[in-house]
Amino acid sequence: MKNIFSFIIFAAVVLVILFFVSSGKKPPLIPNDERHKIITTEAACAECHAPGKAAPLKLSHPPKEQCLICHKMKK
Repeated sequence: MKNIFSFIIFAAVVLVILFFVSSGKKPPLIPNDERHKIITTEAACAECHAPGKAAPLKLSHPPKEQCLICHKMKK
């Protein structure tokens, strides 16, 4: 009986941890406007979002060569 109770507590703790990890801030969606509808590669993103361009990314932004892995097109 003690083993079952321990397992239930362990499973509950794991579920709570997974919930808090997965409920983190989600990356913004790619706007569904004329400028962004043509985006198919990360190179296209860099035309505006590279350092010194119109809308550069923050220095704290994660790996900048994998845009389309995190950011999805807004429907």
